[in-house]
Amino acid sequence: MTDSVRSGVPPFVAVVPARLASTRLPEKPLADIGGKPMVVRVAERARESGAGQVLIATDAPSVLDAARAHGIDALLTRADHPSGTDRLAEVAAHFGWSDDTIVVNVQGDEPLIDPSLVRGVASHLAANADCAIATAAHPISNPAEIFSPNVVKVVLDKRGVALYFSRAPIPWMRDAYQPHWSATAPNLLAMPAPPAGTVHRHIGLYAYRARFLRSYPTLAQAPIEHTEVLEQLRAMWHGERIAVLVTHEAPAPGVDTPADLERVRSLFRSES
Repeated sequence: MTDSVRSGVPPFVAVVPARLASTRLPEKPLADIGGKPMVVRVAERARESGAGQVLIATDAPSVLDAARAHGIDALLTRADHPSGTDRLAEVAAHFGWSDDTIVVNVQGDEPLIDPSLVRGVASHLAANADCAIATAAHPISNPAEIFSPNVVKVVLDKRGVALYFSRAPIPWMRDAYQPHWSATAPNLLAMPAPPAGTVHRHIGLYAYRARFLRSYPTLAQAPIEHTEVLEQLRAMWHGERIAVLVTHEAPAPGVDTPADLERVRSLFRSES
């Protein structure tokens, strides 16, 4: 019996998709952080979540070798996957996981990911039998974040199921925002903060049922997905429901740039 079963957490698998190519940070999965590749650091955090199995799915033999050298299970996948979800679909098909197997996608550039959040999205999906996917979000109130297209927002129904994801400021507070709004130069300093718990920032961590993962590569791209450049909208457009775990703590940022990498390295140096 695994620790996750003993503690009441449903069994789940954590997969870390790792694509070697990166425009802003070449060979990002192999970037050294405190003596270990970043993707290995991510997998180690995933192990702390209580997942029954943790593995790295990669398109590069070098990443495969690095994972195995540090005792992490790994699978070499196709190099032409357009997204991490497609890569997970190949993994699910390879292992023949049952329809209800819960698979958590832990991004390979999140070496500071909170293991309890990984565990939380898996448990949240298990608790919402009518949903194919679970993800996470946290409340925000800073207008600069709300109006930033780089911050993805999500609106929830009364059960905490996603109604829509957008890069736009949703929900739009008509009476509060309109006096300060200009399409060319909105006055963010004058924008009022929304009521507590009104606006939520999406956290890019997903738990899937294996049934959905196997079907995902067959789903046509949705017009709204193309417009917003948000992959999760494809599932919603095809009628799938996404349960959202609301946490009140913002997660540690991931690694996208050399500056991000140095920041994370400094944290590991300070802990050693």
